[in-house]
Amino acid sequence: MTVIKHPNQRVGVFLDVQNLYHSAKNLYDSRVNFESVVKTIVSDRTLIRAIAYVIRTESGEETGFLEALVNMGIETRSKDLQIFSDNAKKADWDVGLAIDMIGLAPKLDVIALVSGDGDFVPALEYVKKFGCQVEVIAFGKTCSQRLQETADDFVDLCVTSRKFLIRPR
Repeated sequence: MTVIKHPNQRVGVFLDVQNLYHSAKNLYDSRVNFESVVKTIVSDRTLIRAIAYVIRTESGEETGFLEALVNMGIETRSKDLQIFSDNAKKADWDVGLAIDMIGLAPKLDVIALVSGDGDFVPALEYVKKFGCQVEVIAFGKTCSQRLQETADDFVDLCVTSRKFLIRPR
């Protein structure tokens, strides 16, 4: 399918921070340059909202990261890491992110999901009913094949990983 991108398109970017964080760490022992990712997605189009979904840890080590996102013009949604009595941990924003995509879809031309999580396939299929073009941006090596197939356009961060990674010093 040919994907049309033009300056009048209203773009919403939804960043699944945990998904990208773990992919970049496991594949490249690096961190993601979220500013570069958002700029690449938006290109010369009109950014309406960029929202990052983040889990707060007990140590609060992500505070500087959250501030950096805000300074880049990226809204943040955060929630605490859940720790259960058996020390099991849960950190998940899937439902919140999906609800935001669906809620904003009528105001957008493009839904850009930055995640490789196949759980988002039903949400992406749903927002297409609003006429939204769906773009998925993720590390191809860790991205759900079904998610790639559902997207109108897929950007594989592995192809030009240097542009999207911050290497450890």
